Amino acid sequence: MNINEIAKLAGVSRATVSRYLNNGYVSEEKKKIIRQVIEETGYQPSSQAQMLRTKKTKLVGVILPKIDSNTISREVAGISDILTKQGYQLILANTNNSIEEELKYLSLFKDNQVDGVIFIATILTKQHRDMLKEYKVPIVVLGQHLEGYPCIYQDDYKAAMSLTEQMVKTGRKFGYITVTDKDEAVGRKRMSGVEEILNKNKIKLKTECVKCGAFTMESGYEMAEKLFREHPDIDTLICATDTMAVGAVNWLKKNGYQIPQQVQVAGMGDSSLGKIIEPKLTTVHFFYKTSGMESAKMLVDLMESDEVSIHKEIKMGCKVVLRESHRNA
Repeated sequence: MNINEIAKLAGVSRATVSRYLNNGYVSEEKKKIIRQVIEETGYQPSSQAQMLRTKKTKLVGVILPKIDSNTISREVAGISDILTKQGYQLILANTNNSIEEELKYLSLFKDNQVDGVIFIATILTKQHRDMLKEYKVPIVVLGQHLEGYPCIYQDDYKAAMSLTEQMVKTGRKFGYITVTDKDEAVGRKRMSGVEEILNKNKIKLKTECVKCGAFTMESGYEMAEKLFREHPDIDTLICATDTMAVGAVNWLKKNGYQIPQQVQVAGMGDSSLGKIIEPKLTTVHFFYKTSGMESAKMLVDLMESDEVSIHKEIKMGCKVVLRESHRNA
């Protein structure tokens, strides 16, 4: 079955069927006839032929830092929910937090290999910015605020402030496990939020009470060991991510610390791990799946309007989730 045969069965011209398939103008009467013939014959238009006619691939590239991350999986689920309903297929490009891999995929996708790109960003370098200036297809940045580009990002500063406001009610000596400050959102903004509230409460976060982890449970375990070997009197530990907080909890429990009686612990991200460890982890819930959905909707708008230069920003909300790992006031 081909387009000529559909036209013959419908009693219309080949051009009319072509316009129907490509969302061009066709009278309601003829639309109804063509639709009926297509349904009765089970005709499926060739994707390659459609691509040649419309210059659209119906493919979207999603560049992500770590495919097994709880955060990323929720964001990708949201992206997929929207894009698959719109008839797009996803190409997932996992970079394993490698800047070189990110730049490679950005380069691969930039010249119309795909209809659009969602870039789940962590560290944005000058090389990233230079690459994005050359982009010829619509792109949305997810997870970081990037001036001059369509982006969806979390209010990491407010999240860290809100969480710390809860922890200062019963905490006096604080430790903090962060990540590299090259990550503007998780590294710099979250630590700034923690420090802001501690300063307001006249509590100093000493430099030696801050350790830098690497997003993993193992690094949370290792940083907790370093921190508490040096400062065993810390009574409150905040971690920039839930994953590191779970690692820290494991070390504390293994070494006889009572949580939250001796040390209260909190993370950020509301991961599934934090809900199943004992005691359950106090944290901040970010709306990651919704963020993914919003980034996909923004990209669809860009792809369908052909206005690559539209710059829209959405800062997402968050909420503190109090569980058993913190002390009640």
